[in-house]
Amino acid sequence: MFSNPPHEAIRALLESARRIAVVGLSPKPHRDSNRIGRYLIERGYEVIPVYPREDAILGQKVYRRVQDIPGSLDLVNVFRRSEELGAVTDEALAARAKALWFQLECIDEAAAARAAAAGVTVVMDRCIMVDHAAILGRSWLAR
Repeated sequence: MFSNPPHEAIRALLESARRIAVVGLSPKPHRDSNRIGRYLIERGYEVIPVYPREDAILGQKVYRRVQDIPGSLDLVNVFRRSEELGAVTDEALAARAKALWFQLECIDEAAAARAAAAGVTVVMDRCIMVDHAAILGRSWLAR
């Protein structure tokens, strides 16, 4: 059974990540994915939207698939239904992403195990914004 990394490993991931692909980043400001994308940008992360439509979201060029993004990715943050996580995991592995973060209620034990077996750090069924605020909070803003 899958277990999320310990608190200190999540802290290290949030501190070291700089380039984050957000799969399912909605152009609609009221959607959680958009709000969290804005939060990450405001905290200094480079956010790359992955979405099937739109040319730009939050002022950033949109890509259709994770593996279409040029350069390396520190983290792939996923806002997709659980049944789609296997395909997103395959994309992240093809892109050689260092970590996968499946948002709240995004659960796929097999995909998480496959990514972990490939050496990818996986966080599942957690909100990156909530964890970032709780773990790094104000100390992050001082940077």
